[in-house]
Amino acid sequence: MRISEAAKRLGMSPRMLRYREDLGLLPPLRDRPAGRGPAHRQFTEEDLAAITTAVRIEQRYDITPAALAFGLRVLTEPTVRAAVTDLGRRTGHMPATPG
Repeated sequence: MRISEAAKRLGMSPRMLRYREDLGLLPPLRDRPAGRGPAHRQFTEEDLAAITTAVRIEQRYDITPAALAFGLRVLTEPTVRAAVTDLGRRTGHMPATPG
């Protein structure tokens, strides 16, 4: 389905869906045509389910889409995880490593 229909079903604007896509909160585009300019996303039921899950997490933990996107970076990028872990130890949010 096109972005306007997906936005309507989700109760948000197409602009918000594009913002979420820019943050990396949507599954990546599939089957992008090579050399044919920008691909237009066709939203699937799986895409809508992923977006719905993200919105629920944001509401449950009172965070922004950008904060959730950063959380995903922490989980997937080892250098970011290490930096955040170090900060957590320095600020007392995580126990210091022994030794």
